[in-house]
Amino acid sequence: MKKRRTKLRKRSLRRRLVAWGAAGVAAIFVWAALMRHFAPAANTSLNRFDTIIVLGTPADRNGNPTPTQLARVTEAVHEYERGVAPRLIVTGGLNREGFDEARVMARTAEAQGVPASAIFIEPNATDTIQNACYSARIMKAHGWHSAEVVSTPSHLPRAGLIFNRLPIEWSTHAAPLLEPESNFAADGTAGLETLKTVYYLAWTNWAKRCQP
Repeated sequence: MKKRRTKLRKRSLRRRLVAWGAAGVAAIFVWAALMRHFAPAANTSLNRFDTIIVLGTPADRNGNPTPTQLARVTEAVHEYERGVAPRLIVTGGLNREGFDEARVMARTAEAQGVPASAIFIEPNATDTIQNACYSARIMKAHGWHSAEVVSTPSHLPRAGLIFNRLPIEWSTHAAPLLEPESNFAADGTAGLETLKTVYYLAWTNWAKRCQP
């Protein structure tokens, strides 16, 4: 009888621990979702900037822009043509096949009419924190103080949280997707970005701080 009671107590404790763990995970995801919902989109009312920062995403295995990468560059070129800024910073490091995201984006921007002299390549960043930090270093080195940050819509809330920690004036600008996403793909993208936001809030926000 005593052994049975002990087993029941242990089983009850395990269930409570599982329930507490599940509640904790749910709370973290709710926190991340709220942070994304209320993430800043800008810290300035400027509509003209010193530069446009194009956040990186991997090229394909042949070194060509993926649809997501092409969407970001194309929108940045449109903003450049509208006179939003006189130059671009393209930022992103090597993918698994050895192609620099930034150089692929620079080549794409040149093919769309932006002169090479107006494109600044940042080829070392491996995540959004480094995209922001290393771009800010380029800005500091040239005496630039403001930037429009271009990326795809799902990426911008996390980017806003990151850029809000930098000593520059900035505003985000969404690059429309070139191809419509299915509901399944959109949900997957949103879920992945929420996971990345959890990781940022819980770890990289503190562990990977970067001084511009």
